[in-house]
Amino acid sequence: MTPVLGSQLLLYAAIAIIALVVLIARYRINPFIVLTVVSIGLALAAQMPAKDIMAAYETGVGKTLGHIALVVALGTMLGKMMAESGGAERIALTLIDKFGEKNAHWAMVCIAFVCGLPLFFEVGFVLLIPIAFTVAKRAGVSMLLVGLPMVAGLSVVHGLVPPHPAAMLAVGEYGAQVGKTVFYAIIVGVPTAIIAGPLFAKFIAPRIQLPAENPIALQFTEREAAPRELPGFGITIFTILLPVFLMLLGGWANVLTEKGSAMNGLLQFIGNSVIALLLATLVSFWTLGLARGFSRDDILKFTNECLAPTAAITLLVGAGGGLNRILIETGVTKEIIALSAEFQLSPLLLGWLLAVLMRVATGSATVAMTTAAGIVAPIAMASGYPHPELLVLATGAGSLILSHVNDGGFWLVKEYFNMTVVQTLKTWTVLETLISVVAFVLTLGLAQVL
Repeated sequence: MTPVLGSQLLLYAAIAIIALVVLIARYRINPFIVLTVVSIGLALAAQMPAKDIMAAYETGVGKTLGHIALVVALGTMLGKMMAESGGAERIALTLIDKFGEKNAHWAMVCIAFVCGLPLFFEVGFVLLIPIAFTVAKRAGVSMLLVGLPMVAGLSVVHGLVPPHPAAMLAVGEYGAQVGKTVFYAIIVGVPTAIIAGPLFAKFIAPRIQLPAENPIALQFTEREAAPRELPGFGITIFTILLPVFLMLLGGWANVLTEKGSAMNGLLQFIGNSVIALLLATLVSFWTLGLARGFSRDDILKFTNECLAPTAAITLLVGAGGGLNRILIETGVTKEIIALSAEFQLSPLLLGWLLAVLMRVATGSATVAMTTAAGIVAPIAMASGYPHPELLVLATGAGSLILSHVNDGGFWLVKEYFNMTVVQTLKTWTVLETLISVVAFVLTLGLAQVL
């Protein structure tokens, strides 16, 4: 069998991505089916041995769902407890009171920026989405006006700010200082989140018509139980920030305790995103459940019924992971790296471009950032580039660009916001690209100042 040339692989990958968009958006075929069929078709076109195709696809699905399924389930339960207790409504009322109803979008970008610091994007998303639904309902505005600033805040810290896992990995690769990186990331990240969040949301929200009813939003904004006194703002914030605090502890375990000690192991254990969410969910059963007058049967009912709407989302995220694995196994990812290496570019631009290409190919910001950092770090060290912290920011900015149908975040936003694929491309994909370009331009400006 004649081996497939690199240029052919890149062409096949491009055709696969176009086919995904057309089949889902134009012909309205089930996205899970399309992702699976296109993944298999790409593998066959790339002459991957037929016996290995499904094993690779299943590996990709399993690896992705191993983390995401647990996170989505626990985060949704915690969100449901916030909704049923009135906790989300309490936060929404307090934020609207402080910022004013006309400025609800500014409130959401602030809370997302703070809560998103140690969280994977998906964790922050499922934690904050009940608040976004409630704020949108209370303020009487489009979900996009509130939701887009939320995802912008989460996405900026996801790609740029330590102690986020991807940023921390890049810090290690480039030999950057964590403190400096955080400082520069905030300088770049705050204006980026403002431009891509509240300002972009204000522009795009009136131009996108969402369906009048969102089935997922209803379970968070319509409480079946008899009206109760709302929980306090303090206890509600404590419950939602508990997993954030625990993950921060885990991220700083090696700084706070001696590496290898029992306390170090304990902090890393409770700082794991699944354990942190599990503990917070258990705490919510008391603070937002039993203490609010709900029975154990009520809590069981809430936690069972909230899982059904997440099944489609979880499947889509898993299928995106399967496509990612096929792209790696067929050699498409390697061809993208090889193509980039042919062009001699400055370390900042090379880091951004490599992360961009990896992001478009694999759909994963974390994979894009860590892979690009691993390739660029030796080049930057050899050239004696003096600002490794800026390399972290440039690579992180590139890793966020052009989120599309092979990215789990794309499907989370699409399903929870109740949008079509085309609407998601016009909103979420443009927002992510805005973040990438604005953050990179600001990083270049910072490099000139330094």
